[in-house]
Amino acid sequence: MSARRQQRVNGATVLAGAALGLLLIAAAPASRAATTERIVVDPNRGLALNGFDPVAYFTDGKALTGRTDMEVTFAGAVWRFRNEGNRAAFQQDPEVYTPMFGGYDPVAVARGIATPGHPQIWLITGERLYLFYDAQARRQFSATPEASLVKAERKWPEVLLTISP
Repeated sequence: MSARRQQRVNGATVLAGAALGLLLIAAAPASRAATTERIVVDPNRGLALNGFDPVAYFTDGKALTGRTDMEVTFAGAVWRFRNEGNRAAFQQDPEVYTPMFGGYDPVAVARGIATPGHPQIWLITGERLYLFYDAQARRQFSATPEASLVKAERKWPEVLLTISP
């Protein structure tokens, strides 16, 4: 093979590799965004969880309000925290503390409906936070969490299409 032909082959290989790399980069955010692309947000204040601290559910086992001077913007929402440690933990790994299904009730999601959960009606299962519309939905979910999650995960892509960005 001539030197000139070798350069064209190498150039085409580099371009193909670059194109593949760009495709992979473009596709990566789509799969990662599944848990955060639609967050239940107060439309008047832009707050996630109505201002409750998402880390406190895990550290204190309670729904505790965050402070106005301890805020972070993530996934198009403003998140409030009780202290610097909770804010730092969230900033380090927000997907751990973000409610599953963006804060929509998983029982309703399993039925194909986008119903916002209430930040004071919650449950941690499998190290993830879930919010529920009411206590009855939380009881229904906690009776069979694995089966409830399978149904909700299956319906979530359809439900996402019904939620306005």
